[in-house]
Amino acid sequence: MADRLTIARPYARAAFEEARKNGGLAPWSDALQAAALVVRDPRVATLLGDPRVTPAELAQLVDEIAAVPLGEPGANFVRTLADNHRLGYLPEIAELFGTFKDDAEGVADVSVTSAAALDAAQRARIAAALERRLRRKVRLHCQIDPALIGGAILRSGDLVIDGSLRTRLDRIAYELTA
Repeated sequence: MADRLTIARPYARAAFEEARKNGGLAPWSDALQAAALVVRDPRVATLLGDPRVTPAELAQLVDEIAAVPLGEPGANFVRTLADNHRLGYLPEIAELFGTFKDDAEGVADVSVTSAAALDAAQRARIAAALERRLRRKVRLHCQIDPALIGGAILRSGDLVIDGSLRTRLDRIAYELTA
């Protein structure tokens, strides 16, 4: 996966710079997501490696199916990807673009894995505390894992805050046996 991200990064950066220059981060993000969905479709994916289909035809196909108008810059971007045989990298490009967009807008995605479902008040408290700590707007993604017994694990990029009861019990067990 690292190789695909390495190849996709310059394209995502170029799309991001173009979108930022023209003040259209949200439309570009939507368009890249739509184009990534088109490329993930197995029927389209088989065409990407077909030598009988020209890059221009592939670009036109993706542009027409995605149906998210970006004007000439967007069409040029898709054509460039097609000419360089990189249309298959659109999912990674869209993902990286989303990361660049979130960084520019000061938004952090935080995964919250808790032992039980969180109510709205708990989510609001967690989000407020994380916004103070990260100095960014926080977008929570909640999951439930009963194996945690109690508490929660928060993840945002490299930051991991493990407040689960299971981890505490594991530490106590380790210290008692060490």
